[in-house]
This record gives sequence, structure tokens and C-alpha cells, in this order.
Amino acid sequence: MRITYYGQSCFLFEIGENRVLFDPFISHNELASGINVDDIKADYILLSHGHQDHVHDAEQIAKNNNSTIVAAFEITSWYGEKGIEKVHPMNVGGKVTLPFGTVKMVNAIHSSTLPDGTPGGPAAGFVVETPDKTFYYAGDTALTYDMKLIPEQFDVDFALMPIGDNFTMDIHDAMIAADFVQVDTVIGMHYDTFPYIKIDREEVQEVARMADKELILLEIGQTINL
Repeated sequence: MRITYYGQSCFLFEIGENRVLFDPFISHNELASGINVDDIKADYILLSHGHQDHVHDAEQIAKNNNSTIVAAFEITSWYGEKGIEKVHPMNVGGKVTLPFGTVKMVNAIHSSTLPDGTPGGPAAGFVVETPDKTFYYAGDTALTYDMKLIPEQFDVDFALMPIGDNFTMDIHDAMIAADFVQVDTVIGMHYDTFPYIKIDREEVQEVARMADKELILLEIGQTINL
């Protein structure tokens, strides 16, 4: 499974022949100035919630690639009004089987408003179960006991979790969340993009080390295999 990081909370997963993109915020992210949005290919775009720093480039990428947007009903309806015909609406607790695997929408504790002020429905995370591996994309969230339900249904290989604090969990809560989900490998996200969420990389790595977890902090544009 190939994973490419495009900054903030945006990751592209290459799963078999499918390219699955999460929360694209690239063109207005100064840290991602070296990434050309028009070069990104995606078959599916999964949106955790409606905030601009998670959806800004979804419309452009979807129209460029005829992608399917998978998100809360309110978000897919909003994109439908923008002329995007390929959408799959969901809500927390539901799941869908797509060509690359099964996607379950799970709870996240956060707000969700689309860029024009339209309510974005519930904030969410996703558990994605593929023939290769299963992973948890937490979205923007606080630490919540709901995370303990995930390993009761899934054998999760790794998780993507916010660590920037202020708007989401910090690294300390993320390590507790990793224990709740029963994973040893965490890919950090939602950090450094804005002054409010700047992190000390050495400090967060030390917290992860003390928790006996592997914390992966990718550089923007970097691709890894997991």
C-alpha cells in the first residue's frame, strides 16, 4: 500500500488499481506550494468533514478525474449542487463496500461547516478495510472512548491521527487513542500548517517513544509503503 502525503490531513492511498484521496487542502496551503493539484489523480475522495482545510481542493480534483466523493450526506449534497454527479453519501455508523475495500464512517468529536457556511453534518473518521491492510483515518477529533469500539470490529494495522492540538487531539491524547485502537504505528496529521497547530517534532517523537509507538511524520510530497 503506497501512501503519499500532501500536507495538513491530505493523503493519497494507492490500493490496488484504485487511488483514494483524503481531505484535500493543497492549493491554499503555503507548505504544499510545490504540489500541483492538477497532477493529482484520484478515483475516490473521502472527506471527514466540511472545513476548508479539508475540502478546499475536492471540487477541482473530482472534476479533473471524475472522482467519487464519499462523505456525510450534507457534504455530498453540497457538491452535487456544484455539478459533481458521482457522490456516495454516508453517516456515522454506516459502511459501504467500494472497489478497494470496505469503508466504515465512525464518530469524530469536532465541528463541521462547509466553506460558505452551510452545515456539513457530523464530523467523522473512517476505518478502511482492504485486502492488504486495515487502517483508521481519525479525521479531526478529540480523544473519545468511541475509539475503543474500533478494535472490537477491526484488526487495525495503523492509524492516521491529528497531533497539532488546539483544534484536535495533541500528541499525548493521540498516543492514548492509539492504545484504544490497538495500533503501534501512527501517521501524524493536522500539524504545522497554521501557527495554532505548530509542533515540536523532537518533543512529539519523544512522547511517542515513551508510549512505545512508532510515529511517522511525513514530508509533504513524500511517498511510503506500508
